[in-house]
Amino acid sequence: MTTTERTSASAASGVAASGVAESGVASERALETAERTLALVRARAAEAEVEVTVRQGLEALTRFATGFIHQNVASEINHVVIRVALDGRNASTSVDGPADDESLGRAIDNVLEAARVRPPDPDWPGLAEPARAPDVDHFDEATAAATPDERAARVRAFVDAADGLETAGFCSTSTVHLAFANSLGQRLAGRGTAAELDGIARTPTADGSARRVSVRLGDLDGRFVGERAATKARTASDPTDLEPGRYEVVLEPGCVANILSFLLVAGFNGKAVEEGRSFARLGEARFDRSIVLREDVTEPDTIGIPFDIEGTPKRTLDLVRNGITSGLLHTRRTARAAGAQSTGHAVEGGAAWGALGANLVFGAGDASSDELVAGVERGVLVTDFWYTRILDPRTQVVTGLTRNGVWLIEDGKIVRPVTNLRFTQSFLEALGPDAVRGISRERALVLGGWDSIYLMPSLHLASWNFTGGAKG
Repeated sequence: MTTTERTSASAASGVAASGVAESGVASERALETAERTLALVRARAAEAEVEVTVRQGLEALTRFATGFIHQNVASEINHVVIRVALDGRNASTSVDGPADDESLGRAIDNVLEAARVRPPDPDWPGLAEPARAPDVDHFDEATAAATPDERAARVRAFVDAADGLETAGFCSTSTVHLAFANSLGQRLAGRGTAAELDGIARTPTADGSARRVSVRLGDLDGRFVGERAATKARTASDPTDLEPGRYEVVLEPGCVANILSFLLVAGFNGKAVEEGRSFARLGEARFDRSIVLREDVTEPDTIGIPFDIEGTPKRTLDLVRNGITSGLLHTRRTARAAGAQSTGHAVEGGAAWGALGANLVFGAGDASSDELVAGVERGVLVTDFWYTRILDPRTQVVTGLTRNGVWLIEDGKIVRPVTNLRFTQSFLEALGPDAVRGISRERALVLGGWDSIYLMPSLHLASWNFTGGAKG
């Protein structure tokens, strides 16, 4: 996405201040842009089916390394997506930057010409009928107005809490106003804010990470996050090797979100099911009975917008209930093929992979994180995964590495830090019947972008296959 960057702190502050001054009407302004774009298309091709999505807002970032802030940027977003269909021949385009009639007109002329020369699309699902989106407003005025100084205060607290350790990371705030209009009369507008503090503290032999995500910048306690990262780094220092093999594991929320990202893309995805690439079969008990997964933009502790790029309201949907696969995610296209209804999970540019879960909520358990560790006979505590790659979508065999703190647990106590490990593991097997020994009551938001938001607990799993060290 093309954006206009302002790299000075004063410019970023000015943009944020002007943005919050107009926040009460920003969503209406985005909807007006969508309506105007729709009218421009219809003036050129009255018979066209048309949908327009407008995304406007501000993304601001304060980045730090070696204990010092070295970057403040603020990016204004003005992004218009136009999709047209003429007798089942469809095409789409987008415009970034000023959405004046001249710029929009050029894009519209080009997309109409592209649609006219394309072959008919036999699977064209048509446009979304008028329908109301869930009544949610994951928005915070103070976060929309956040200044570089406010983000810097969180960074300062993080660095101070690390107490002399080398640190690096970022604090970000973002504001989005999303609007949709189509030629069938569907009209939707929504808004959202998000704030994130993510940092690493480092000793000569170990890194420790911690993060916090919320709709409100005010929820980000820099000292708490910094202390957690520093404690992890110190307790993970001077690690020793661990023999490969199968171990019990306690996986923190970042790891759990990584697992669920694979299950969503290659599992609970209507397109993957249609093409035979998915494990998911409705009614099958593939998971432990303790697992409850749902898509739910109405969850108070999440963030996001309550409709998708196609103008379909997001549905609250159980994907797994008591271990049984009970729902699949659909776009309008995959729903048509399956004889189902769209669940409101289409994303821009996502035709190649289908519906993506945007607000995944993993049901909380009844144990504290410390109690999960106390329940391990001999196993491994893992902070993060990285470099994860899927080997087999149908069995969900994935390989990857641990990161940012790994410890051996014996008889319910952490006994020593260990070096990073490689694993090759079926995520289905790891979450299968009788494989989940504990779920924490505490959950954390993990943000992978506005289309990838996870509310995840920590998990105690019965078995995880570590195949070697990070170098082997």
